[in-house]
Amino acid sequence: MNPWLLTAIIVVLVIAVVIKRRIGEPVNARELFGAPVILTGIGVMSLVKMTGVTGTDYAWVVSGAVLGAALGALRGTTIELTDRNGALWQRYTGRTFLVMVGSLVAMAGFNVLAVRMGMHEGARPVQLSLGVSFLGESLVVGRRGMLSGIPFTPAARGR
Repeated sequence: MNPWLLTAIIVVLVIAVVIKRRIGEPVNARELFGAPVILTGIGVMSLVKMTGVTGTDYAWVVSGAVLGAALGALRGTTIELTDRNGALWQRYTGRTFLVMVGSLVAMAGFNVLAVRMGMHEGARPVQLSLGVSFLGESLVVGRRGMLSGIPFTPAARGR
């Protein structure tokens, strides 16, 4: 599949997830962790398939992944978790969007620095960046949900 088409599809899906989470949605483990793990896996596979990637590139990719996961975790602390009909629900708040904007600025600055310090511009797959960010968020939301004592919503049958 064309990498640009795949990226466009992923961006549309991410926008759909953000809109859905702004409205509010039940939290279940499959949906909470499924997409971030899949995106991260696609990003890692894309990185492995790239030619000409150097040790410097890998160092910056790992550093960027750690930063992205940390910013995602920070975003996870701003998500409103509530009990709705005996099940855990999540909803993005205004603070969540402020953290998103700050994260985008921080990651853009990080990418500029990485390229100036020798990283190849194409050596960091978008899927990996999105995946680790949502994974950091999911880990925090999952932990907060478990500590709340509110049960996660069971996964829908037939999926």
